[in-house]
Amino acid sequence: MNNTPAVRLDFFQDKYLADLTYYHLSTDQLMYTAHPKEALAKEAFEARRHGIVILFQHHVAGFFVLEDGKSLKMYSDNQQALLLCSYSIAYKMQGRGIAKQSLLQLPAFLNCHFPKKNEVVLGVNHQNMIAQHVYQQCGFVDSGKRIIGKKGEQYVLQLNVMEAIH
Repeated sequence: MNNTPAVRLDFFQDKYLADLTYYHLSTDQLMYTAHPKEALAKEAFEARRHGIVILFQHHVAGFFVLEDGKSLKMYSDNQQALLLCSYSIAYKMQGRGIAKQSLLQLPAFLNCHFPKKNEVVLGVNHQNMIAQHVYQQCGFVDSGKRIIGKKGEQYVLQLNVMEAIH
């Protein structure tokens, strides 16, 4: 029996570009997040952004960015935090638990690749109830902080990496 998890996180590499060609997000999703190609274009100009692919059975099923640049300051004063942004699961891959599995793997991934980081923060639109529910199921908690994003008010959620590992 193969013990390899069906969902795995990896840093973006050129070998994943072909999968991104067929990466589709619904209009509803695009209200709240950027398409991976858009996020990667921004990443090329900012060294403190790291594209992360969510693999399901060795194919790109999702994408997000981890950032520790200037945008992080809007969300947290913790210099050991990372900002999670541009999170999405490709439309055809939704409903399989991929989002939850990827977020549950995030603390171990961070501990391995960003060992000095102890917190992940993100902004989620107050109208995006589905995303809020998934994040909270995976250990993110409301920090009480609110920001105004491109699509209106966002709740700032945070995850203590070390607590999530144990």
